[in-house]
Amino acid sequence: MTPQRIAVIGLGRFGMALARRLSIHGAEVIAIDSDDALINEIRDDVALAVRLDSTDEAALRSQDVDTVDVCVVAIGENFEAALLTTVICKKNLRISHVICRAQTRFHAQIFSQIGADEVIQPEQNAGDMLGRRLAHPRVNDYIKLSEGFTIIELIAPARFAGKTVRELDLRSTLGVNLIAIRRIDSSAEKAEPADADASASVKRLISVPRPDDRIQPTDVLVLAGPEESLSQLPQE
Repeated sequence: MTPQRIAVIGLGRFGMALARRLSIHGAEVIAIDSDDALINEIRDDVALAVRLDSTDEAALRSQDVDTVDVCVVAIGENFEAALLTTVICKKNLRISHVICRAQTRFHAQIFSQIGADEVIQPEQNAGDMLGRRLAHPRVNDYIKLSEGFTIIELIAPARFAGKTVRELDLRSTLGVNLIAIRRIDSSAEKAEPADADASASVKRLISVPRPDDRIQPTDVLVLAGPEESLSQLPQE
């Protein structure tokens, strides 16, 4: 399969890390910045590293940026340059998918209005994730499906252990749906450390929990619902 060609414009900490990670995963990366030192730093890690002014359409075309599959505008400090680069990439070069990094919600709105296909806020996302992890230490994973609706994996709270799905009645009491249970069978709990592989083999997924299924202390519950409802789940 032909690797994706991705341009990363702006090699601050975020852009540098992204370009390297994409390259590790097999993408053909064009790394672009106006700083010679940053270009020299990443030169050996990507398919092409080039110093140029990303607000110069001719310069971008000279490096075939108009032929990439995806362009990430990761310019952090110079908002005006980021805006102009986005317009050039989307409107003039007609790149099919342009992703912009925004530092504020207001900047994110402007990027969307000028045609960015996707806008990300890495600092806000990282802060949100850390905040959730610290506030809800029993939540293993968190997937936001749409505005206000989320799926989480929650280590079964102690007060849930021994109760059936019917007794918990999470849909009626909290407006939350139990959509699956990740369970380790009792044989796994008794396995010796040397039997780690055997222990892992008895993990199973109960994909459609029945009303009479009883929650075990080591269960991980896969729950879906509004964020405000999920936040009311007990954490102990």
